[in-house]
Amino acid sequence: MARLAQTAGLTDVQQEILSTVRDFVDKEIIPVATELEHRDEYPQQIVDGLKELGLFGLMIPEEYGGLGESLLTYALCVEEIARGWMSVSGIINTHFIVAYMLKQHGTQEQKDHFLPRMAAGDIRGAFSMSEPGLGSDVSAITSKAVRDGDEYVLNGQKMWLTNGGTSSLVAVLVRSDEGHPEGTAPHKSMTTFLIEKEPGFGEVRPGLTIPGKIEKMGYKGVDTTELIMDGLRVPADRVLGGVTGRGFYQMMDGVEVGRVNVAARGCGVAQRAFELGVQYAQQRHTFGKPIAQHQAIQFKLAEMATKVEAAHAMMVNAARKKDSGERNDLEAGMAKYLASEYCKEVVEDAFRIHGGYGFSKEYEIERLYREAPMLLIGEGTAEIQKMIIGRRLLEEYRFQG
Repeated sequence: MARLAQTAGLTDVQQEILSTVRDFVDKEIIPVATELEHRDEYPQQIVDGLKELGLFGLMIPEEYGGLGESLLTYALCVEEIARGWMSVSGIINTHFIVAYMLKQHGTQEQKDHFLPRMAAGDIRGAFSMSEPGLGSDVSAITSKAVRDGDEYVLNGQKMWLTNGGTSSLVAVLVRSDEGHPEGTAPHKSMTTFLIEKEPGFGEVRPGLTIPGKIEKMGYKGVDTTELIMDGLRVPADRVLGGVTGRGFYQMMDGVEVGRVNVAARGCGVAQRAFELGVQYAQQRHTFGKPIAQHQAIQFKLAEMATKVEAAHAMMVNAARKKDSGERNDLEAGMAKYLASEYCKEVVEDAFRIHGGYGFSKEYEIERLYREAPMLLIGEGTAEIQKMIIGRRLLEEYRFQG
């Protein structure tokens, strides 16, 4: 039987990269993922392996020491990694969003300073928009930057930083009223700052504290944290792009890449859930035959496989649209929405196929069952995706009365 979620039109280089990543996942991630996840242990050995493979520089241009690959190649690699353990794909996601934002919007000095070390994996990136009382309303950001000579002084509290502790570079979105008169639209008075810090927890540089890991239901191993700025001084040359007031647009550009990533993660987790379900269905016997021979289970498997294929196709389309240089917020929103919802459904069906054993921590599906819900809210909830999709459709299909 042909493996699900194949991608047509890949180059020999892309196929070689994916084959290498798939082999790494099968040998180095899947055998240890559940044990590490139950201990909530950072997968340092796996991360070191990804560094050796050059994965941290996958989309960074060759002139900065990266591989210069496309978003499609990156998304397909993320799909494979998430199939092994979703938390590992989260470790590289925020890194790539920051690298992408630097590549697209950074000054030449910022690119020269950060990108070569990011490509080598020596600098790990994280990005931060959300705040404790913010939710999906980015315009309600209260963290603020005030100019003081050649520096800015930042104050505020940020929330839900993936890689908050292990990262050494954080792209942080704050409000900056300098040069933006009262009454300026909120999204036009936001700025992205590139904040360098030491990895770890506690006060990681004067004025900047990472309190510790947030305990989560799933998505373990990777550190999710808060970030507290209290009189944090940042040089003016660490404003992304060198100009204030562009942060919202820079972040939204990065989030489009992030949404393709979340869609790819949903595809990968759903693929693994299908693999576990179809395998167990052929091993488990009831009423004298494997449960895979019961029509009810065959119907489930058929639905699961169809959802895996559909989500994969939409994810690939969104990545290719972005790679073409076109706006892809509609396609990325659709892919993220569909892939995360289908992932939840496929995982639940695989869980049901396992019966009571699916509730046991000895079985891998138990971990997937706790991981899938994060995809429903990461990089924007389903409701936010529907709003984006609806608005874009009305732009495209405006009634000419």
